Amino acid sequence: MNGNALSLRALANKWVASTAHSAHVTHGRLSASRRRYVCVEYGSQKGRLAILFFRHDDGSWNVFPPTSDLLATRCAPTHALAA
Repeated sequence: MNGNALSLRALANKWVASTAHSAHVTHGRLSASRRRYVCVEYGSQKGRLAILFFRHDDGSWNVFPPTSDLLATRCAPTHALAA
């Protein structure tokens, strides 16, 4: 892992306000490149928030996909987040 990179847990905590009450984590792989991603879904009194984190070649996690996957990455609506 990049020496300056944050762990996935530290990065997720950095993106979420301290008002989050619960978290649900799912993971998978992008279909074209088979790179890993993690979806962290948070719940609070204000509602729900889902953040995707993508694993990069240097081992770091980021909220944006690796450059080679930018054009192949698509978002699709899900019923789970709408509830």
